[in-house]
Amino acid sequence: MNNFFSILKKYRQIIKYTPIHSIFLIFMMISSCGVPEFAKPTKVSKDTPMGAKERARKNVEEGRGVSLKGMMSGKKSTNYEFSTSNPLWRASLEIIDFMPLATVDYSGGIIITDWYTDGQNFDESIKITVRFLSNEIRSDSIKIIVHNKKCRINQNCAVNEIDSNIKFELQKSILRKAALIEKEIKKSK
Repeated sequence: MNNFFSILKKYRQIIKYTPIHSIFLIFMMISSCGVPEFAKPTKVSKDTPMGAKERARKNVEEGRGVSLKGMMSGKKSTNYEFSTSNPLWRASLEIIDFMPLATVDYSGGIIITDWYTDGQNFDESIKITVRFLSNEIRSDSIKIIVHNKKCRINQNCAVNEIDSNIKFELQKSILRKAALIEKEIKKSK
């Protein structure tokens, strides 16, 4: 232990700490730091408008913004397709509206119902998944998957995908309803 303190005393004698050392250390720390990116001034070109209104107008002209005037005039540069304008989507929701829905994602193109029991067989329920593969009203535009869940008394359940008449009847009903909706849309235009 005495050996440690003797080494420490010799070290302190070799390096004498003075206020000049502090100033030098602070100067080195400050000079090594650069200016952060957010503090650097941005380069402004001749084409960049200075006022907020002019910048907003330029952004709208370049298609990077929205103006109420452009929306009211009827000029449409983009085509937004909403679920209410898609006959296949509307028909699917109308056909399975009696079932509770678990997931409805228009942008993902999927509708998943929750487990449904008809009230007669409480130990058996079905779940329907409708996947939209296209917006066109064709038989290959939608894929319907029907799952069946059978539970025993001790809550031991088995879930299986079934390829029954329900699947084909649903597809036929959805396509028929979508065709009628599309016909009504065309008639109203």
